Amino acid sequence: MDNRSYVSWELMNAFLIDAFAGYGVPKEEAAICADVLLESDRRGIESHGCNRFKPIYIDRIKKGTLLPTTEIEILKETPTTVVMDAHDGMGMVASHKMMEMLIEKAKKNGMAGGAIRNSTHYGIAGYWTSMASKEGLIGLTGTNARPSIAPTFGVENMMGTNPLTFSLPTDEEFPFCLDCATSIVQRGRIEYYAREGKDTPAGTVISEEGKPLTDSAEILKALVDGTAALAPLGGIGEELAGYKGYGYAAVVEILSAALSGGQFMKALTGVSEDGKPQMYHLGHFFFVVDPDAFMGKETFKKIAGDICRALRASKKAPGESRIYTAGEKEYLVWLERKDKGVPVSKAVQKEIIAVRDELNLPYKFDFENE
Repeated sequence: MDNRSYVSWELMNAFLIDAFAGYGVPKEEAAICADVLLESDRRGIESHGCNRFKPIYIDRIKKGTLLPTTEIEILKETPTTVVMDAHDGMGMVASHKMMEMLIEKAKKNGMAGGAIRNSTHYGIAGYWTSMASKEGLIGLTGTNARPSIAPTFGVENMMGTNPLTFSLPTDEEFPFCLDCATSIVQRGRIEYYAREGKDTPAGTVISEEGKPLTDSAEILKALVDGTAALAPLGGIGEELAGYKGYGYAAVVEILSAALSGGQFMKALTGVSEDGKPQMYHLGHFFFVVDPDAFMGKETFKKIAGDICRALRASKKAPGESRIYTAGEKEYLVWLERKDKGVPVSKAVQKEIIAVRDELNLPYKFDFENE
């Protein structure tokens, strides 16, 4: 049963914009950041929504490992490519600019690709690919992150959770959107578990001795000090094909760093050799393809929709009521939440109140009366 409080989308959006602005993010850029976070909650991806507003963005701005103003430098540009340096500003702001440029280039030239270096957390990867699918285009993105995943047969966290994300336009009300990490569980989900006092599922995290870990708060500490690692998609070892998740994580790591000439793996910890906080210097890559350069948008959308409908109509396993395609559950969550508002747990309520009071913002939330 869902016992959480709900805050209207309009109120939460206004609060997030003013809060980001209160910590130095320009108002127009704060609106982008707020929308990226709320899109996570619209889709039910709460590990990357308001749950992460304070610990990942506000706390890092205050700590000095994330700059509130984003100085975007174009390092290289051609008719079909862009390479940016975000200079440790808001990753969401740099990514928004990148996707605007690539969408325009892809419409003119059929396809376009870009990469960003010296960036920071850019929110849910699916936000950026969906910018493309809303225009009838194909979107692809990936990002590296703090080391979390161990390679197959290893126990040392070497690569980030490194999502490899696609959005494909269809003739349905929602696109096919596959947005997931290349680990079984992502760090953001473990942060969510820790905040809610829940254990992390067994078999998703291993210690340096190769033993499973489940205490979420302890896992987060161990990931930082390097004594624990996330298992890649497929799991530990080769029997369940964990090498496939490991391989895809490596693809994302290489493209995120090598296309932008940026940093990778152990250089992305956010902690210096002497144990002090430092910039994360993340890398992202993006590709946009216009189906009109092939057999046309309508043909692509119809065939993509037909494939999704055929998959959902296929024979179900005993006891299962339906089959889903990627992006469908997120769309259904939005239909359920669009009138209810943003779900806010007790832990996040405390964070919102703390930020509001620190900035002396004039907001009052219904959950304060509960």
